[in-house]
Amino acid sequence: MSTMKKKIKISIQGASGYTGGELIRLLLNHPLCEIVSVSSNFNSGKKISDIHNDLVGDSDLIFSKEIDKNVDVIYLCSGHGKSSAFLKSTKIDKEVRIIDLSQDFRVDNLFEDRVFEYGLPEINKSNILNSNNIANPGCFATAIQLGVLPLISANSNSKEIHTHAITGSTGAGLKLTQTSHFSWRNNNVSWYKPFTHQHLNEVYKTIEKKYNINFIPIRGNFSRGIFCTSYIKTDLDIDFIYKIYFDYYKDHPFTVVSNEEIHLKQVINTNKCLIHLKKVEGKILITSIIDNLIKGASGQAIQNMNLMFGLDETTGLKLKSSIF
Repeated sequence: MSTMKKKIKISIQGASGYTGGELIRLLLNHPLCEIVSVSSNFNSGKKISDIHNDLVGDSDLIFSKEIDKNVDVIYLCSGHGKSSAFLKSTKIDKEVRIIDLSQDFRVDNLFEDRVFEYGLPEINKSNILNSNNIANPGCFATAIQLGVLPLISANSNSKEIHTHAITGSTGAGLKLTQTSHFSWRNNNVSWYKPFTHQHLNEVYKTIEKKYNINFIPIRGNFSRGIFCTSYIKTDLDIDFIYKIYFDYYKDHPFTVVSNEEIHLKQVINTNKCLIHLKKVEGKILITSIIDNLIKGASGQAIQNMNLMFGLDETTGLKLKSSIF
């Protein structure tokens, strides 16, 4: 474990959205980080607290058009398709570490002379420790993979996985659309992109398409969180399956397997993934839940940074859930 005293200098590109705002909040409270600059095309010149109102009194940072590139880490938070465009137009020293929160490098992980490591610590920690560039996983992909990977690693006898996951409105991003508007979301539920959601691409890269995932994403009428249920046919005994999961995650502090049923409020405002298992008539039901903005985005990005710099991966991420 590192005993470093010098603070990690950080710039955040595209910091006015949900993930950028969450990243700022977490990094301001990280004991070994200093945010040097934050950028926003539309809010340049404004205080970050003008946009992220909960930060009044916490920071005097001002949004700029361009970020300071003379830092240790650059977080890219501008959204899908924009990270690759930014890197094409911006010269960044090879020694500067990049953590991308878009989907640009999750599947095709090469960009010019940079190799982006897939940043799911529970399966890729050893590679992350030695990487300079991270492709942060998608929120659905995180919840699905953490739920099913231990079982399929034990060679479950079924190649079909059925998954439903309901997500809060923040998963759709800050830009207002009809289906993220309060009057549409309130008292409403709907599916979207059935069987074709883009996060499946990174899941299939992990499992090498040995399984078929029948995934139905669902829009929920709440702000944040993902409640994911997957079921797989298996002949394995429930006690043996629990042992598989406990062993799989024993060295991963943020993924916790619970013998008791779980609910979404247990993970909101935390970097945790909670998992529960139930066996019914030859099927195993796997429930995996995360906060889509933290373990599904900004918190996991900081977890990856901690590993890259040799810190305890929980540094700055020991957060309490908003249970009430």
